[in-house]
Amino acid sequence: MKVYEFGDKQKPAILLLPGTCCYWRSNFGHVIEPLQKSFYVCCVSYDGFDDTEDTEFPSMLEETTKIENYIKEKHGGHIRAVYGCSLGGSFVGLLAARENIQMDYGILGGSDLDQAGAFKTKLLCKIAMPLLYPFIHDGQFKQKFIQKKMKKIMENGSGYEKTFVNMMKTPEGKCLSFISRESVERQFASDMITPLSDHISPKHGEIHIIYALQMGEKYRKRYYQHFAKPVLHEFNMKHEELLACHKEEWVRTIEEICIPKE
Repeated sequence: MKVYEFGDKQKPAILLLPGTCCYWRSNFGHVIEPLQKSFYVCCVSYDGFDDTEDTEFPSMLEETTKIENYIKEKHGGHIRAVYGCSLGGSFVGLLAARENIQMDYGILGGSDLDQAGAFKTKLLCKIAMPLLYPFIHDGQFKQKFIQKKMKKIMENGSGYEKTFVNMMKTPEGKCLSFISRESVERQFASDMITPLSDHISPKHGEIHIIYALQMGEKYRKRYYQHFAKPVLHEFNMKHEELLACHKEEWVRTIEEICIPKE
C-alpha cells in the first residue's frame, strides 16, 4: 500500500480512500488540486492496485491496519478527515469502529455497505469475475452483447456513466493490466461483505455520509443501521455522481463538513 501526498503539510490532512477496483488517480485526480486550498491531501493506493508495487490486495482488515499504521506514523494517530467512496467508505466505517486512530470527520460517499453473506458472495464472485476482470485487466468485456450494451450506454448516457467507468482505468485511458485476478476478486468480495457492526459511535469525531438519493431508501436504512448518529448530506444524484461529475460542489461539501466556521 502506498499513500501519495500533496500540498502544505501545515494544513489539516484529509485521507482519500478509493472505491472498488478503482485506480487512485482516476478516482481522485480531478479534486486533488482544489482540495489543496484547504487541506494537505493524502491519497491511498491499495495493495494490488498500485502500478509501482508488486503486491496483492489482502483483506479489508489487513488493509485497515496498514491505513491505521500510516495515520499513526505520519499524522501522530490523529487526522482531520478520512473520505472513502464505495469500498473506501467501508474502510472509513472500520476505522470509526476500531478507534485505533482518531479522525475528526469520517466521510462515506456512495457506499453500498452490502451484507451479502459468505455463500451469496462466493456465488456473485463466480458470476462477476469472468465479466469484471477482463474489463479491468484488458479494458474490454469479452462478451459481445455486453460490449454492444456498454457502447450504447456510453453513447446515450449523461456523461456520468463514462466518468464512472473511467475510474477503473488510468487517467490516460489505459487498462489496469498490472492488477491480478486475485486482487480484484478479494476487493469485490470485500465490497459484498461489509464487516461493520451496528450503531457505531466513535468517542471522538463525527460520521458524515454523502447520500445519493437515486441509490434508494434501502441505503438510508443501512447508514442508520451501522452508525448511531450519522449526518446525511442528501443529493439527488446517482452512486458517486457528486464526486465523479460535480467536483466544485463536492469540494465545497467536504470543506463545509471539515472546516468549522469562525
